[in-house]
Amino acid sequence: MAASVYDLLIAAAFSHGLWLSATVLLAGFAAVLWPVERRPSWLTPQLRTAVPAMISVLFTAGVLLTDRAEALFGPGEVVILLSLLFIAVRHCPWPSALLCGVLDAVALLLLPGRYFRSLSDALVFIVVGLILIGFTAGSAAYLRSLDYRRTVAVGETRRAERVAIAADLHDFVAHHVTGILVQTRVARMMADRQPQEDLDPVLAGIEHAATEALASMRRTVGVLRDTGPEAADRRPVGDLAGISDLVAGFASPVQKSTLQRDPAVSDDLPHEVQAAAFRVVQEALTNVRRHAADATRVTVRLARSGDRVEVTVTDDGHGGTQLPEAAHGGGFGLVGLTERVTALGGELRAGPRGGPAGEAGAGWQVRAVFPAGKQ
Repeated sequence: MAASVYDLLIAAAFSHGLWLSATVLLAGFAAVLWPVERRPSWLTPQLRTAVPAMISVLFTAGVLLTDRAEALFGPGEVVILLSLLFIAVRHCPWPSALLCGVLDAVALLLLPGRYFRSLSDALVFIVVGLILIGFTAGSAAYLRSLDYRRTVAVGETRRAERVAIAADLHDFVAHHVTGILVQTRVARMMADRQPQEDLDPVLAGIEHAATEALASMRRTVGVLRDTGPEAADRRPVGDLAGISDLVAGFASPVQKSTLQRDPAVSDDLPHEVQAAAFRVVQEALTNVRRHAADATRVTVRLARSGDRVEVTVTDDGHGGTQLPEAAHGGGFGLVGLTERVTALGGELRAGPRGGPAGEAGAGWQVRAVFPAGKQ
């Protein structure tokens, strides 16, 4: 802002050019500082980076064509053009990023033409401009590559989680279909030997198993988009009993782990709900090992309110860990958990523990809530 005021003072010192400089600066400020939440949909990154640069180029061209060399440029316009170059390279879609970036760079390199009439006089400014352009574009391109790599990593994590969900779905449906097959055979054997009323419990069991199989598919198949050869070889699915084993195995002489289970959370919850609860606890406890080895107490809570199941894992650590950097993981475990919980129509939250249980910033909490399914 101070640099822009200096630009206007420079323009005011000459007989003309003040309103042109003000136009360039206002357009640049609107493009760079317009709040994201209030930015209209038509104000795309391409438009934001191209229009102010085009106004600057037209300003410089007008000075050159009218042979007026007294329109001096200032640092405010330089900073704005560099900011627009950064936005173009990092945020504009390809190939618009190249076109808008070149336009911003050209506008910056043409600025000395408003004052200097020979290339030799402007050479120092052009060299400095090229250095600034290279540094800005390089920084933006590096950050763009990091964004791309994270997007790819998140996509791969989600795909792997969907493959795991597909394998779990296979287990759920196979379990129910096997029960249907067994009970159907029993019903056929009973048909000729037993009264009709004795078949009703068997037929009711078949109906229940079929309903559960359809419910499992309906809750999870919506998020599946692809499969892979690794889907044929998957780990066993966890359940509520497995959570007890996880919590018991997590305890150590310096860390106390406690499982608080609401009696309303029964063992006859749908298989995919139990598997999701198991995975939430498993990932949360793993993250305690990785990122909060100084925690002395870890509490796992299973609760039920109406038709919702809540899984909460809290610790009192401050982020201290003795694990090597390579063992910290890639930071995408919560992405997979979010995918799994969302597949069941629930939500997952992770963040610093709040409330009276601990001080702000002390401890961490992972909380997942999802439908319990029809019992």
